Amino acid sequence: MRFPYLGLEELKDTTTLFKQVVAEFLGTLILVFVGCGSCIGGEDEGDHQSKFVRIALCFGVTVATLAQALGHVSGCHVNPAVTAGLAAGGKIGFARGCIYVLAQNFGAIAGAGLLRGLVSTELRGGAGLGATGVDPNLSIVQAVGVEMMITMVLVLTVYGAAADENNTESVKGSAPLAIGLSIATCHLFAIPLTGSSMNPARTLGPAVITGNFAHHWIYWVGPILGGVAAGLIYQLVLKAPEKKNNYSPCSVVEGDVKLGDA
Repeated sequence: MRFPYLGLEELKDTTTLFKQVVAEFLGTLILVFVGCGSCIGGEDEGDHQSKFVRIALCFGVTVATLAQALGHVSGCHVNPAVTAGLAAGGKIGFARGCIYVLAQNFGAIAGAGLLRGLVSTELRGGAGLGATGVDPNLSIVQAVGVEMMITMVLVLTVYGAAADENNTESVKGSAPLAIGLSIATCHLFAIPLTGSSMNPARTLGPAVITGNFAHHWIYWVGPILGGVAAGLIYQLVLKAPEKKNNYSPCSVVEGDVKLGDA
């Protein structure tokens, strides 16, 4: 297992770091603008089920799209909990991780601000900008537990589908789509309970623009705990075994002739 590290050497290439910060800022801006925008509008409040499906699919497909577009630049974390989980598993240094989180938070606030500017507050849900909230029938501990578990699912998927370099060749299908579907699945479960944040920045953006910070800490503690737990569990228990290097000068193939047969 790679242990968590500070990673100051990751900051030396300022050009690459700048591109990564822009990617995280822009990706989180788009996620909040489009994802939270899916919580606004529609008909009346009676058809909750179709509303939940709409929101779940929007967040999931948006993340899959962003991962395909930005993954080669920054890894497309667009989520402080994902960054925390990857840092806990030694996949990114804490220094770059902190910069990522700052970019994600500013991107989320910018995305929510853009949504406020472009969408009328007269629309259903327009005033709330898709802000997350805890069902009154849930206790605080239960709400933290829900956010922790659904974020754990997400980060485990990130590791298995994309972050485990020993497993990438065995991944079937699209890694971005797998990650997006894990988000959609957890949203279908948790939207009625906590709003299914899974992402502290996603909750921060609307909270800052609307000034509503009710239970806000839950959406930091739960997802961060889930991300860190997933990173440690995967790296300690679930990671794919390292590939053995079977290279030998006598087994190298040159053209159609094996040198070992000469």
